[in-house]
Amino acid sequence: MACFFRRRIAEKLPELVLLRQTPDFKLSVSSLRTNEILPSSCDLQLQTEDLAAQLKQDSVVEDISAGYGVINFTVNRKLLVQKLLEPLGRDGDEKFGLNSELFNTIKRGTTLIEYSSPNIAKKFHAGHLRSTIIGNFIANLKKSLGNKVIRMNYLGDWGMQFGLLGAGFGQFGCQEKLKENPLQHLFEVYVQVNKEAEHNEDMYKAARDFFRQLEQHESEAVSLWQQFREITVEEYQRVYKRLGVHFDIYSGESFHQDQAQEVVQQLQSQGLLKISEKGTGVVDLSPAGDMSSVCTVLRSDGTTLYITRCQHVPFGLVQGMKTRSGEVVFLEDVLDEARARMLHNMSQTKSRMSYGSATKELDNPEDTAEKVAISALIVQDFKGPLQSDYKFDWDRMLQAQGDTGVFLQYTRARICSLIRRNEGVEAATFDPSLLLEQTSINILQHLLRYDEVLYQSAQDLQPKHLVNFLLKLCHLIASAHRELPVKGSSQDVAQARIRLFSGACSVLANGMRILGITPVDKM
Repeated sequence: MACFFRRRIAEKLPELVLLRQTPDFKLSVSSLRTNEILPSSCDLQLQTEDLAAQLKQDSVVEDISAGYGVINFTVNRKLLVQKLLEPLGRDGDEKFGLNSELFNTIKRGTTLIEYSSPNIAKKFHAGHLRSTIIGNFIANLKKSLGNKVIRMNYLGDWGMQFGLLGAGFGQFGCQEKLKENPLQHLFEVYVQVNKEAEHNEDMYKAARDFFRQLEQHESEAVSLWQQFREITVEEYQRVYKRLGVHFDIYSGESFHQDQAQEVVQQLQSQGLLKISEKGTGVVDLSPAGDMSSVCTVLRSDGTTLYITRCQHVPFGLVQGMKTRSGEVVFLEDVLDEARARMLHNMSQTKSRMSYGSATKELDNPEDTAEKVAISALIVQDFKGPLQSDYKFDWDRMLQAQGDTGVFLQYTRARICSLIRRNEGVEAATFDPSLLLEQTSINILQHLLRYDEVLYQSAQDLQPKHLVNFLLKLCHLIASAHRELPVKGSSQDVAQARIRLFSGACSVLANGMRILGITPVDKM
């Protein structure tokens, strides 16, 4: 829809540069002079007035006027209302904004997204949250733009840690405890064997031997490793379900163990693999070739390291993710605490902002609290550049006021409640001329940017553009909710306003789903 209006305005002047501002569009004449589209020797204001006089109105642009150094364009607002809201019925249109001409230059095909990548036989650490939700966002975005997306979880399921765990399980492990609480028991074994290996060389030697057996595919070692891997993936899937995340493929470092040996052989054949004084296999990365900077690819016993199996993409760290007790926690503990805090907030009837419906009216308050809490986690993470670190803040994250995931969910739930209370009001047709108030136009002009925001997100894979768009939309919806009442209005006005709220609510939900947020209808 946005392209329709951009194209019609641009037809009036070649190389049109648009600066979108409320209420409609402005053309900076000075920018045309800077870009040598217009001569810079003439008086700027005379040039502006002359150019404005040459441009003609049509069914889309109904008024053109000259300001100081700018040309103002007023769009046919009735047409704007029609073009944006007709495709958006009560059930929404998931394709809104996705058929834009902006996406014609984007290549579509099969895209493999690899994300999350926890280490098996360990509890899901909170530090893996960023990789999980970032990867899920990218996968959702790519799919929405027409790509066939394959979601892969590349598990850390190989390496010396399994030498330690395998050797340690033989001494400290218990199959009964493994069945009762698999990851907790494996974690306990791993901690115990590491402590033992610190002062017991025999234990470390046993760990090296076990990993060598793994790389040589000896059946007993492989069988125990497979057991660890299977029970870990099963436990992880339970956590992923809570986050609304799924994978098409569970791969891992173990899948590339043979290729890792091929990499080593290629390095050897090209004379790049050298043996250090410690007996490890290294590649000299120093510019002068003096071994001042090396990369270790083989241990002294010939087993491979992580770097031979994977390519890394960095992002910032989360600082201060702690519980009330001040301890760093596992992801499930974070989710449990976020849900508990959110449920507490929802039950506070005397809070500064009502959540729109009493908690007791919800079919499953715990489930709603969890979805809203996860929304809060995601928005707090996605508001800034992914490369930046950010400080985890429980209180700020869960506020209903301010730019939070709770505010997103609250706004949508509030509009869903409005629609439920006015069931039967919305009709198949509506009168666009009844939605010409500035409050309505502000929402519609913001919706015009939806395709631009998705395009920008597709270019740099940053969720901040979509997050900020949705938060701004929520503020505009809040204003409209105050200024455009449905109750007490005539039927035709009520129908038009419900259509406006329904359309905005649909786009809000679409954007939330791309971010990985599950919208709730009640709070």
